[in-house]
Amino acid sequence: MAFRRLVNLLPRGKDSTFSLWRTPFPKLSQYDITRTLHTTTPVMVKLLSVDEIFAQRSLQEHLRKMEMEYSECLQVVSSSLTEEQCNEEELRAKRTKVSVMAPLIQTIIELETKHKEIAETEMLLKDEDSGLRELAEMERESCLKDIQELRQKILDLLIPKEEVDLSDLILEVTAGIGGQEAMLFTAEVFDMYQGFAQHHGWSFDILEHMTSDLGGLRHASASISGPESYKRMKFEAGVHRVQRVPKTEKQGRMHTSTMTVAVLPQPAEISFTINPKDLRIDTKRASGAGGQHVNTTDSAVRIVHLPTGVVAECQQERSQLKNREKAMKVLRAKLYSMKLEEETSKRYNQRKIQIGTKGRSEKIRTYNFAQDRITDHRISMTVHNVKSFLLGEDLLDEMNSSLQESSNQEALMELLDEGNEQWS
Repeated sequence: MAFRRLVNLLPRGKDSTFSLWRTPFPKLSQYDITRTLHTTTPVMVKLLSVDEIFAQRSLQEHLRKMEMEYSECLQVVSSSLTEEQCNEEELRAKRTKVSVMAPLIQTIIELETKHKEIAETEMLLKDEDSGLRELAEMERESCLKDIQELRQKILDLLIPKEEVDLSDLILEVTAGIGGQEAMLFTAEVFDMYQGFAQHHGWSFDILEHMTSDLGGLRHASASISGPESYKRMKFEAGVHRVQRVPKTEKQGRMHTSTMTVAVLPQPAEISFTINPKDLRIDTKRASGAGGQHVNTTDSAVRIVHLPTGVVAECQQERSQLKNREKAMKVLRAKLYSMKLEEETSKRYNQRKIQIGTKGRSEKIRTYNFAQDRITDHRISMTVHNVKSFLLGEDLLDEMNSSLQESSNQEALMELLDEGNEQWS
């Protein structure tokens, strides 16, 4: 019955839901925000506003075809002759499609309603009664705001959802070119992400922490858990470059050093399993700081996945059992990430859908201390106040949100291109 009621809500003929896309709305200047985006190529891509996206013919065509597909599926699952028309598997698939598409279609219907309301309000603005005109103007502003929110909701519903975005993650940082200075910077970046996790209320559990003689970090890893943790942190993966006068520099010369960030989604045990027969587990005495206990017990654990050669180690805890548990967590994340990268390359045909490849060789951001600026090269965005940025709070959050916007728009444009090819 619910399906039949929703069928009756869908407009027909001239009043078709998608007739609203052909009617221009007044421009909302406060939403006309433009930025630029590029990945590893020098081509600059404009970040379109909501109005500009809705003005595109490809979006209009895509939505019109989705309306047709939804109506067809809805009529099939609502028909009393359903069992005669298609088998049980086809019927289940159509019911699933109706369920998935229903929020989008309902939002479009709400937008059509607002479109009609604003048309009626425009007529009242011409009334001779000044009080009525004032009320109509207030109603018009409210409608414009609702229209913009509904448009944004439609775009959000169109953007493909990635199951991996719901995952927790393993963060790995490794010092690159620059010796001790690179290690010092690696420690600062690791602390920045610990601050970022605290800023968002995520847990931050250190798995490895290999320090240098001057207090820097050669390598470190941590498990981060919390709502949307991987969805936000995935944009931090890549090579981070620092330009400054090192503490070890006696002549005041500027140095350039690098460090690498890897962000690996942490799979649920149910969704990703490892055959114990594929593992070789070695134990050894832990090295480094930690007193007499560290050097006299076989608490460090090294796990090798034999089919791939992937290795995970942990010596952070005094307990061998805890180190084994943490090493397995890292190994699972590495293998899961390899699997996802393989699937993504097939799915998107090597397209860099998430703003670059997230690869270890890709320079994504520069921290210039002399100019007190941080520049993200993927979206050509620059913010100032390096000290504040390294706290991992509002400035990093602002840049991270801009990366998310750019990624969402790239995914949406990809979807529209694929949809038009499929329907043509």
